[in-house]
Amino acid sequence: MRVILKIIAVVAVVLVVAVAGVVAYAMATKPDTFRVQRSASIKAPPEKIYALINDLHGWGAWSPYEKKDPEMKRTHSGAPSGKGAIYEWHGNKNVGQGRMEIVEASPPWKIIIKLDFISPFEAHNIAEFTMAPSGDTTNVTWEMHGPAPLISKVMQVFINMDAMVGNDFADGLTNLKTIAEK
Repeated sequence: MRVILKIIAVVAVVLVVAVAGVVAYAMATKPDTFRVQRSASIKAPPEKIYALINDLHGWGAWSPYEKKDPEMKRTHSGAPSGKGAIYEWHGNKNVGQGRMEIVEASPPWKIIIKLDFISPFEAHNIAEFTMAPSGDTTNVTWEMHGPAPLISKVMQVFINMDAMVGNDFADGLTNLKTIAEK
């Protein structure tokens, strides 16, 4: 029995040291903020693209998150589009639960969204869409930034958040391109 208790004690100490090491590493090497950004060149005027983003009711046509949970519950409130438009969702583990509100709408160049995640973890970020015309195309950038609390830093030790979220942004911009170029 004493041998088993010693083994359990050693395993517990090793686990505590490992967790402390990961936390210390995350705090020392991961930044206090994060930024994920992807861009695409779309052969459409900025006004057309802006309209697709500015109306949260239409995000189902292009947002990559809409397809991750077809059963997701959605509610819209506030303004019908533009500043004050609100979209709330409650879905499966792939999309979680959250709320977004357009806090700035500067037609046809920029839309800023306050993005609040409730689950699977709490986070408060900003999403920005910018449209910059260049000849007969528009360069569209989708960016998200915000604070990186300790749990986020620890997650970043094991998960490449830029690649994970960035791939979703790239998919969304591809979908937006397909719709806007019709």
